[in-house]
Amino acid sequence: MNRSTSIWRGALALVLCLAAAQAVQAQGRRETGALFTDSLARGGFVLVEAGRAPTIIVDPADAAVVRHAADDLADDIKTVTGQQATVAAAPAGKTAILVGTLGHSQLIDRIVATRKVDVSRLSGAWESFVIASVDRPLPGVDKALVVIGSDRRGTAFGVYEVAQGMGVSPWAWWADVTPKHRDTLFVAPGVHRFGPPSVRYRGVFVNDEDWGLYPWAVKTFDPERGDIGPKTYRRIFTLLLRLKANTLWPAMHHTTAPFNSDPANAKLAEEYGIVMGSSHAEAMLRNNVGEWKAAPETFNYATNPEGVKAYWEERAKLNGQYESLWTLGMRGIHDTGMVGPKTMQDKVALLDKIIADQRELLARNVSPDVTKVPQIFVPYKEVLEIYRAGVKVPDDVTIVWPDDNFGYIRQFPSAEEAGRKGGAGVYYHLSYLGYPLAYLWLGTTPPALVQEEMIHAWDKGARNVWIANVGDIKPAEIGASHFLEMAWDIDRWRGKTQHQFLEDWSGRAFGPALAGKTADLMDAYYRLNFERRPEHLEWQPQAENRHLSSYTPDEVNDRLRAFRKLVAETKATAASVPPEQADAWFELVEFPIRISAAANMRFFAAERYNELVDSDQAMARSAGGAAVEAQAEITALTDRFNNQVAGGKWRWLMPEEPADSQWRIYRARPIPVPGAGLTADPARFLAVVDGNAPAASPVFEAEAFAANTGWRLVEGVGRGRGVMMADEPGAALTLAVDVAGSDGRRAQLGVLPIFPDGQAQDIELDVSIDGGAVEHVRLPRKVGSPAWAEGVLDNLLKITVGPSLSPGRHKITVTSGAGRVGLDRVRLVLPEQVAVHENH
Repeated sequence: MNRSTSIWRGALALVLCLAAAQAVQAQGRRETGALFTDSLARGGFVLVEAGRAPTIIVDPADAAVVRHAADDLADDIKTVTGQQATVAAAPAGKTAILVGTLGHSQLIDRIVATRKVDVSRLSGAWESFVIASVDRPLPGVDKALVVIGSDRRGTAFGVYEVAQGMGVSPWAWWADVTPKHRDTLFVAPGVHRFGPPSVRYRGVFVNDEDWGLYPWAVKTFDPERGDIGPKTYRRIFTLLLRLKANTLWPAMHHTTAPFNSDPANAKLAEEYGIVMGSSHAEAMLRNNVGEWKAAPETFNYATNPEGVKAYWEERAKLNGQYESLWTLGMRGIHDTGMVGPKTMQDKVALLDKIIADQRELLARNVSPDVTKVPQIFVPYKEVLEIYRAGVKVPDDVTIVWPDDNFGYIRQFPSAEEAGRKGGAGVYYHLSYLGYPLAYLWLGTTPPALVQEEMIHAWDKGARNVWIANVGDIKPAEIGASHFLEMAWDIDRWRGKTQHQFLEDWSGRAFGPALAGKTADLMDAYYRLNFERRPEHLEWQPQAENRHLSSYTPDEVNDRLRAFRKLVAETKATAASVPPEQADAWFELVEFPIRISAAANMRFFAAERYNELVDSDQAMARSAGGAAVEAQAEITALTDRFNNQVAGGKWRWLMPEEPADSQWRIYRARPIPVPGAGLTADPARFLAVVDGNAPAASPVFEAEAFAANTGWRLVEGVGRGRGVMMADEPGAALTLAVDVAGSDGRRAQLGVLPIFPDGQAQDIELDVSIDGGAVEHVRLPRKVGSPAWAEGVLDNLLKITVGPSLSPGRHKITVTSGAGRVGLDRVRLVLPEQVAVHENH
């Protein structure tokens, strides 16, 4: 078959896949109306009232996860209403909640046989469910809320959906989100259908747990075990199910015992219906940092294939009985490149052999038909270049495309790749440890960026596996919710803004009274931290090796003033938060806002001290005082999170970044603040910050365009209101810029550091000023390069174009080249600024 025929067939397969997906979507992945009402509606019934709660009926022969979900629902009913529901195998009253899996519950099959609930769409469907109010479903039962799943996870998801319908957040335990009390639960009449999900395998990677989840588990939650073990994983599994996720890559650092070192972990995962996988660095479910006991240099398939193969086969034998997602390929012991081959040709050949041998092991130990064993290949970091050089990934294996560790997906599947039987997926970071700087402290990736990248990936065919690196889980609650909600229903947030998502999420967590203001606060939080994360407050060394920022003093004042305004509004809002919601509000809203504001004040006030200490000691010492106060604020907020919130429930979970000296090369250096004798009252410095007129920086936001053909606004990403995105070549955007003086300023484009579609490595633009000659601009997208590093830390690529501009109005037209392009702004820069902090 020639290449053109192959591409045509791949494109046809993608079209058919898209058509099938749209047909499935038409069935409805979400509810049709609320499950519960505030008063008794016609055709509805009372499920819970004072002194009366239903029996939750589960067939003992159904899957264990169904019983776990039912037990949790009984607890949730008690939390919401104060009434104790019971879980049993048979009804014991006039009202009931009937829970079961199609074909695995005699009670449910009996109801289906009487045609009281239409389950025609459930048979054979993946993780789908129906929730229905049914009259007289069984002898002696007048009214029932019936939950029927197509499979075991579908049933569990349905039970947890009932809990959410009552007002129980998925984060009720993990973030202390207290549901509103309800004396009575009124069931709405009708049938509600959910599924199948947009993405088949949806989950998270618990990673870099050394500084949060591990010490919390060891010292607070499970001190008897002294590790992350079954007690902790039980909580994680339940959270995943409440979020309608089904997959976990477990903690894997040196500090933590490998997941499979205790057989109870894998057994519990199977009991909860969680599909266990492993990261790009842990082929065949093996945790190499903890399980490879031979000399590190022998983890080499070129020189020790039999030893490595036996190591992999041991896991295949032990875990073949469980539902797993097997990672193929090979990297080094801990997130390093594969050792052995030197040339690219040799790397491709060895990786092809490794994959073939791994599949032979799976066929021998998991299923003779290896094409039915779920498998993934993750072309992460250097593996992407090896894949591009010609690795032959079997057709049934899912290729899981990674981002660049900072939220920008490196490559999207081609039509041919998306049309493969195994399809495609995405591995995405909401937390990261590595070059150029880590971000482990707070969740600051804006939902708008995640939404832009992930919806585009899904539209390109990445629909089989979505995994998000969520670090220690708790700093990433909002981001994890958003990511998994899109994985369940891709259209839920399509076309919606970041603010709309945040208002909806806040309403579910805190109620309608707080939803709008909370969304305002968090929207501002994401926007400010997108310009520079609190973990990234370090710049390349300049004169005398002082790590000064790239901001002018006026721009610093603007930034600090914006944070101070945000903190003041947050504190004012916190005063109106009901006491029962105070812990959740602090964990999810107040802490991240105030701690990121304090981190910025600490850095920039210390910078001002360094700049002025020789020329304006009074102002320098006042700035030093502000830096010291900010450090004290960080310490106090961290102590409150760890030791006061929820009665000390989260003690040792939240470190102050940087927490220690591990991986120093990837973490911003601690900010030295002046000693007590070198500081003064910060009032003088803060008066300048608060009273300073906005920086008169000649910046023109792309969304304030004069003419537009083919660009769309993405709100919540970039500076200003958002970025303008071109999806196809030839889209033209014209901005009118006013030049005030004749100081030789030039136009500097600010572009979002996304990756063009497919194999393309560079962003391409054509720029014309005042209808003059077109200048072709190319921005290299080479991961690991200094330009890439600066681009992801700034979340902006900068390139200066055209000649010096004369005073007056000019029109700058930007036309997109291949693939997607995101234009954030145009800034007028002086000649001496051109070479500073620019991405060449």
